[in-house]
Amino acid sequence: MANVEIGSQAPDFTLDDCYGNTVSLSDLKGKKVLLYFYTSSGGGN
Repeated sequence: MANVEIGSQAPDFTLDDCYGNTVSLSDLKGKKVLLYFYTSSGGGN
């Protein structure tokens, strides 16, 4: 994936929602979207 600059359009991606439905970012065009990304270090740090 290419680097994404601040202020540029987010690349389209598809994920399953909490109900098991497949949703693409492009399906939500024109709507407010909150993206929440998290990570786990797995090492207890």
